[in-house]
Amino acid sequence: MDESVDLEKHAGPQPLEPAPLRASDADRDRVADILREALAEGRLDAEEHAERIDGVYRAKTVGEVEPLVRDLPAAADGAHRFGAPSTTSPTPAYATAHAEDEAAGPVAAENLVAVFSSSTRKGRWRIGRRTNAFALFGSVEIDLTEAYFEQRLSVINATSVFGNIEVRVPENLTLRGSGTGVFGNFEVDTLEAEHPEAPVVVVNGYSVFGNIEAKPKRGKRIADLHDRLRKRLDS
Repeated sequence: MDESVDLEKHAGPQPLEPAPLRASDADRDRVADILREALAEGRLDAEEHAERIDGVYRAKTVGEVEPLVRDLPAAADGAHRFGAPSTTSPTPAYATAHAEDEAAGPVAAENLVAVFSSSTRKGRWRIGRRTNAFALFGSVEIDLTEAYFEQRLSVINATSVFGNIEVRVPENLTLRGSGTGVFGNFEVDTLEAEHPEAPVVVVNGYSVFGNIEAKPKRGKRIADLHDRLRKRLDS
């Protein structure tokens, strides 16, 4: 009998190769932060940054995300730390105050990209827990005045390079922001809702020769806010 055939017969099934690790929203945010820093330091030009940011939010696995920062110093330091909690910056108190809402279910993310173009999200739509907006020589408009909030906390991550991003919200929710403008403008008109259970919108942004604004729209309110809160408490 052929000895090699006999060995194969008793070797048993071969182990399957592990499936590619899926990239999380936290992984994508860490890489986006690294790319923003690289742009500010001059390691990437605006075109390279735009291409890589687009790749970050289209990536499905860690294997697709990792090459986007492999040639940057932060990658050598392990700053991206795929699969680990984000440590690139301290978490603001207003973002952690309702951590139980973030843990209630998977993060639903929506990406709005405008490169030499415009992108608009308005009307009656359901805003997810996370929205990523990127404008390069373009314009992004996010109108939440008629949006439906299915969760307490919604985060908008905005990046503008020679572009414009505008966020408009109803007057009766809580609006917070944290960001930086490099030869650009980052402006968030802070709001504090009267009702402690009203939706919270957090706008994080980075602007380079661009503009990011988040403001309430006068006369626009969540008309059925109290009805929604009552249903949430009863459920």
